[in-house]
Amino acid sequence: MDISLLVKITGRAWSLKILALLDQGVPGRQAALLPRSGAGRSAFVQSLQHLVSLGLMERNPGHGHPLRPEYRLTELGKKAAAMASAIDKAATEPPELILLRRAWTVPVLAVSKQPVHFSEIKTALTPITDRALSKTLQHLQAQHWIERRISPDDRPPRPLYQAARSGIRISEAVAHLL
Repeated sequence: MDISLLVKITGRAWSLKILALLDQGVPGRQAALLPRSGAGRSAFVQSLQHLVSLGLMERNPGHGHPLRPEYRLTELGKKAAAMASAIDKAATEPPELILLRRAWTVPVLAVSKQPVHFSEIKTALTPITDRALSKTLQHLQAQHWIERRISPDDRPPRPLYQAARSGIRISEAVAHLL
């Protein structure tokens, strides 16, 4: 799995939660997944369809009703689900769970395992805008998932960003698949 697939997975708010639940053994039916995820029905369905379109999930042939299908993980989906489960275990508090549903949180942490500059993060995550990256870094700093340090040796001084606390556990969970 590469960083672009990670960006696509996190593009929908509930994708990581759905993958984590499937990895934990929850049956691949909407009736079982929806209440455990805490998502609204339409957002949940959009995330589920998104995972199918990415090739991480597929309809389980011969199981389920046409209006209530059953899904299963593909081989790539099993790897992504293991990663999502590890990420889910790293964040337990409600503010952390909300932050995980933001599109750029996990990809930014993934590339911030080592100290990096703003421009290096932007280069690694090509489709991200300056505003989105700036806002994501602010949210991650507020949650103490990323540390910002100014390197005194650089001229002009530029901040360095590195994952911290729960952010480190999340970046390590992602690093196994990148």
